[in-house]
Amino acid sequence: MKKRLKIVLAFDSPYPRPRGYDFREEFRDPDWITERDVYKALRKNGHDVSLLGIYDDMTTLIEEVKEEKPDIVFNLMEVFNDKSHLDKNVAWLLEMLETPYTGASPSDLLICNDKALSKKILSFHGIKVPNFHTFYRNRKKVRLPKDLKTPLIVKPLMEEASRGLAQGSIVTGEKGLIERVKFIHKKMQADAIVEEYIAGRELYVGVLGPGKIKVFPPIEMKFGRASKGESRIATYRAKWDDKYRKRWKIRNSFIGRLPAGIKRRIDDICKDAYRALNLQSYVRFDIRITSSGDIYILEANANPCLAKYEDFSQAAEKSGIPYKKLIQRITSTSLCEDT
Repeated sequence: MKKRLKIVLAFDSPYPRPRGYDFREEFRDPDWITERDVYKALRKNGHDVSLLGIYDDMTTLIEEVKEEKPDIVFNLMEVFNDKSHLDKNVAWLLEMLETPYTGASPSDLLICNDKALSKKILSFHGIKVPNFHTFYRNRKKVRLPKDLKTPLIVKPLMEEASRGLAQGSIVTGEKGLIERVKFIHKKMQADAIVEEYIAGRELYVGVLGPGKIKVFPPIEMKFGRASKGESRIATYRAKWDDKYRKRWKIRNSFIGRLPAGIKRRIDDICKDAYRALNLQSYVRFDIRITSSGDIYILEANANPCLAKYEDFSQAAEKSGIPYKKLIQRITSTSLCEDT
């Protein structure tokens, strides 16, 4: 029988709300589906759950932990004060408060959030990643690197969920490169990473650890249509704009038939990458498979979306872990309990 736990479900809120606020109205909005789904699953698993939405003040989290003394904080924080790179600081705070929490450690979040750092580590361990170059703000003149082959794709160095990624991110010459890097530097106030564009099938592979690492069935982003001149990449609109996805017949679905041995290689590469990055919880790898069968890891995403009908949870269910059990396993492993 599972132990009944006292859990604080912490998540980012677009506005400040006091402790004890029930978020009943917000949970009716589709934008809050992850928080709602996890809350329901935790309750169904028999736990006592309090909700804590955080915007720009960590005082409420400190007070909640010190006064309520939860067994664990279920951490759904993705941003703090609209800054995605501060998610690791929330985990650091929980570490300093000596409070157990779910999901990625501060180092997991730091490594995965920094696309260049994660690629360097993976490359050191012999795992294929696109060749890349970084352009930090106010450091040096932007020029086309001689060691990179075009076309190139330009991204913010430390953003998530494809923010800053659009069709204009694909460049073929120095002029386009300079314009896009400057856009990221000035408009997004972010450093930039430039990668060689890898043509091929785009897959998302969920991995659950630590201990015995489990790799979920891959999900493929399929592009039913594309306008002339558009590259088939997972832009922000391609991921999150339902009207755009419907117009171009973009859908995410479990991958169909693969050449012999490819599925086993995907599993092995994702396990190797998980270990190489020394990850401690659940993660999603974005990968590309070329027509010649080469497998590249594009990005590692710590704490991917846990909504019930999103890719990670659906892949877990297909592998034999239904949603309620997935949420319980994430909770239990974070407390080093048997599941």
